[in-house]
Amino acid sequence: MSRLPLPLLASALALGLAAAPSFVLAAEMMPVPKTLVGAWTLVRCDNVYPDGRRVELYGPSPEGMWLIDADGDYMMQIVRAKRMPFAVNDKSKGTPEEYKAASMDSNAHFGHVSADEHTMHSKILRASFPNWDGKGGDSAYTLVGDELTYTVAKPSSGAAEGAHGEVVWRRVR
Repeated sequence: MSRLPLPLLASALALGLAAAPSFVLAAEMMPVPKTLVGAWTLVRCDNVYPDGRRVELYGPSPEGMWLIDADGDYMMQIVRAKRMPFAVNDKSKGTPEEYKAASMDSNAHFGHVSADEHTMHSKILRASFPNWDGKGGDSAYTLVGDELTYTVAKPSSGAAEGAHGEVVWRRVR
């Protein structure tokens, strides 16, 4: 059975994500450093190209929250700060354009994270982008004061060859 704590599972269900599958992740065997445990708020989420150009994936001033518990179970959500509401106040009656914008303007997933000195190891249980369900990966990271930055070697957001993702979080105090 998954070790996802009840509060995180309840939050995941409230977001409309499926319940966690009933298997234990290999990543759960690795420790999560105490320095990663807590609540984090998003500073930026960009694709960075070899020439230094940045593309803000969720526009200027994106918003997000990343919660990591002492066992390394996490829940993350990122949204574009300015999103267009649906014309009709009914989630089931959006237009194709509204559904596309809602999908591209947000990202949510939960799973498990662990880390050693310079590498973060993650395993996504469920994600708003279904292709990430069950996926894992390693990311280089730095933690300077209350600011955590990690890189994604191959972003899945349609970035050109040679680009990498850069996500920066600030600890909530």
